[in-house]
Amino acid sequence: MISQLDRDLTELQQAAGAYAARHRRIAEFGWPPGVRIAVNFTLDFDSMLLRRLLNEPPMQLAKGEFGGRVGIWRLIELFDSHHVKATIFTPGRACELYPQAIRAAVESGHEIADHMWEHRVPKEAALEEDHLAKTAAAIEKISGRRPVGTRSGHSASLLCKHEYIYRSEGSADQLPHYVVDESGNNCLVHLPFHYVIDDAMFFSFAWLGSENAAQRITDPEHVFDIWWAAFRQQYREGGYLNICMHPFVSGRALRVAMVDRLITRMKSLPGVWFPSCAKVARWCLEKFPPLAPAALPQTPESLLGMSHHSREGGNLELQGHSGSSGPPLPRG
Repeated sequence: MISQLDRDLTELQQAAGAYAARHRRIAEFGWPPGVRIAVNFTLDFDSMLLRRLLNEPPMQLAKGEFGGRVGIWRLIELFDSHHVKATIFTPGRACELYPQAIRAAVESGHEIADHMWEHRVPKEAALEEDHLAKTAAAIEKISGRRPVGTRSGHSASLLCKHEYIYRSEGSADQLPHYVVDESGNNCLVHLPFHYVIDDAMFFSFAWLGSENAAQRITDPEHVFDIWWAAFRQQYREGGYLNICMHPFVSGRALRVAMVDRLITRMKSLPGVWFPSCAKVARWCLEKFPPLAPAALPQTPESLLGMSHHSREGGNLELQGHSGSSGPPLPRG
């Protein structure tokens, strides 16, 4: 007689198999000649939008405002001084709120990418597409080019329909890879990041209505040590690092100084590449094109809610990594 535990384990194994089949590693992945590691510096230019959605008090809104009025300018200046090409994931509303800052970023050669219309993905399909289209139009109007990448939970089919080529969200691997949807179609390059390389995890005080026990104010020097160790580990492997920052968090003077020292030390080693996310995605597509769609194993119906991003900002990750058991995934 099959126990409930056995049935649960079987369903979890099926879900894990379906998830793994959607995340396709790139066999014999490599960087351009002379490059040992690619480092993407990415900014989530949320400003106060998420806080407004959560109806937070004026003091918290002011923290977000700092990112648009001061922090973004400091970070653009920092990246320009090091000839780093950053990717700025920008909500469509931010194009209306801070057009001068976004224009300055474009003039310096930084990429402007999608970060939802107002920092959420609607549950209604028609409204979701409306938000995605409005954000793309706002970014194109201010930058002169349509976005090709996103940090969001928008559906893969909708992103492909609107000619996006990559997503940067989640932690299913440490290297760029391909992700398809549940049907085996709508393939996107995925540029992973992890929350240990996310400034909000270290410098979050009164973060999104959190309780006192959740407050985190970390010494920037300690964050420097963690991020430098992460970089060195990936440098030894010839890997990839995606550093996620927020202008209202890392735009503070002490933290800008810390990131300045971090980039300086990275540049002291040979073969460090600081491209935009779009450039990394195009490198993958040109040098390691994805394979044709293939039939995927089905996720059990009871676990479907765990197999994809939530529709209201944020995602539930079923994390995988390069050391996980099972057969290697096919190339892209």
